[in-house]
Amino acid sequence: MTAGPILSPPVLIGLGSNLGDRRAALEGAIAALAGTPGILVRKVSTFHETDPVGGPPGQGRYLNAAAVLETSLDPFALLKVLQGIEARFGRVRTVRWGERTVDLDLLLFGDRIIDTPELVVPHPRYSVRRFVLEPLAEVAPEAVDPVRNRTIRQLLVELNRESS
Repeated sequence: MTAGPILSPPVLIGLGSNLGDRRAALEGAIAALAGTPGILVRKVSTFHETDPVGGPPGQGRYLNAAAVLETSLDPFALLKVLQGIEARFGRVRTVRWGERTVDLDLLLFGDRIIDTPELVVPHPRYSVRRFVLEPLAEVAPEAVDPVRNRTIRQLLVELNRESS
């Protein structure tokens, strides 16, 4: 990915797409992140094809990934960048958990805990979603959730135990 100085603690994001050319959309979103001043893309997971979780019936399968970023942006400015990239790729927010060309979720921002109407970090549901944890475990297995005090690897192991 991109070389350069360390600007922040690791920032973890989740990526997903289930409309159109999913792979091209995710690759384009990653390139847009890498081309944004103040953002370094350090690692990107492989792409995982998954069934939709929640939302309206009849949705297509998702392609999901995770990325490790470093940034000089604060979490709220990063959220605006993520939303701007979603909009550039045609994301329209009409139905909760509905189909989307690109979905970019801010999952963890180092050890920051944020709970505002605009942004909640850690992401409130990421720790119980296999489609998020599996790609995250590829790129940041030792990252620690500051609320649960568990690594990504531990969260995935716990989720595997619960579902078996």
